[in-house]
Amino acid sequence: MQIPPHIRLKWQSVVDLLNSDARHYQLLFLSTFFLTGMLSLHWNLLPYQALITFCTALSTQLILIKILKLPLSSLKSSVISSFSLCLLFRSETWWIIIIAAFLSIASKGIFRVKGKHFFNPVNFGICATILLTHQGWISPGQWGSAGYWWFLIGMLGFIVITSAHRMETAFAFLATYALLFGYRILVFQEWPADFFYHQFTNGALLLFTFFMITDPASTPSHKKARIVWAMAVGALAYYLQAYLWVTASPIWALFFLSPLTPAIDYFFKAEKFNWKQTSTSVATI
Repeated sequence: MQIPPHIRLKWQSVVDLLNSDARHYQLLFLSTFFLTGMLSLHWNLLPYQALITFCTALSTQLILIKILKLPLSSLKSSVISSFSLCLLFRSETWWIIIIAAFLSIASKGIFRVKGKHFFNPVNFGICATILLTHQGWISPGQWGSAGYWWFLIGMLGFIVITSAHRMETAFAFLATYALLFGYRILVFQEWPADFFYHQFTNGALLLFTFFMITDPASTPSHKKARIVWAMAVGALAYYLQAYLWVTASPIWALFFLSPLTPAIDYFFKAEKFNWKQTSTSVATI
């Protein structure tokens, strides 16, 4: 069936807008996940908690824009961080939510080497808040374990990492994490395959894989070095969960290994990532 020219033109305009900045895809997908969780999965996140998160993050980002002379377009990143906090972090205390949102955005200005921040903002905000206050928690089980979440989040995440040129980072982490757990569960412990599948059928792991460890602004710039770094995150995440029983171990593994990024960038030179220079492989009509 022939698509009318005016519809084709409007669709092409939408695609061009999305392709102009990889963060547009992240905003689209993360907001979809958020609305699905609130309306369909009935999360226990109260509206005022989300409002506090967004207000704190945006206010902090505006301060950074003033101090570091950043472009206003950097507000997109703070909105992405706000959605990510709403998806992964929980607390029953309002001021803990403020601390997490503030630390997430402020970390971009504090932990900065040669104009590049080396902590993923949400990763730092969540882990630092838990360590400092001993309140709040990471919520990995709210997505359930239904197979369709594997497909939905995996496919949408694939588009995001492709548009940001970080596909190899996601697969290096996930392959390492899966192979180590596969050997432990299926070969060493000789448990049924269902135990292995259960480790990987939750949306939080896929959100981490496609939206956190693949953050192009904070990960190592050199492709080959970044692959080895991602494998190290996968190995540490496996160790933390398998031997120390750490919940949401990939998030903690990334937090502990992120400080290595400046050293990696120093020894392995590569062009610094620029959001405006990204292009997506999503097919257009």
